[in-house]
Amino acid sequence: MKFFFILTLSFLLLNSCGIYRPTDARVISPNADERIKRNIEEGRGFSLGRAMNNRGGGNFLFASSNPMWRASLEKLTFVPLNVVDYSGGVIITDWYSDNTENEIKITVRFLSNEIRADSLKIIIHKKNCKSFNNCTITEIDNSTNSEIRLAILKKAAEIEKNDLALNKEKFGEYRIRSDEPGAR
Repeated sequence: MKFFFILTLSFLLLNSCGIYRPTDARVISPNADERIKRNIEEGRGFSLGRAMNNRGGGNFLFASSNPMWRASLEKLTFVPLNVVDYSGGVIITDWYSDNTENEIKITVRFLSNEIRADSLKIIIHKKNCKSFNNCTITEIDNSTNSEIRLAILKKAAEIEKNDLALNKEKFGEYRIRSDEPGAR
């Protein structure tokens, strides 16, 4: 009796998965970009929408798609990098000197993925050595911090503008639904 009950139950559960519906290539385009564009225009697609937005999670991007991250790496090419941690949101350079007694170390902390002045915190440390073992390290806050921040922000805005133009050229104009989080 148990065997027949389990067999019937599993038959019902497996049958409830749905019926296979074949697709016709004459009706549905095999080109993925066209299907995506058509689904967006018709308002179809899968979105967790507001249910996931209120759970306290963040908006995670890949490092290669984050303009702030890419701009920071590009602007800090003149100095060797010591720590580059995308998930931690920090870039720390190695000590750098341009043939003077003083060495500097630059730390870039990402507070947000948005291209805004308050999304970055630039910290510059200066090391002044009187002898090999007699060094003092101080944090400096001058116009250099602002210049680095401004250079990164300008480059990030340029990268984002180029990315948007490439996406528009590649995928065409998309209509974004205003009820989705992140819609502009």
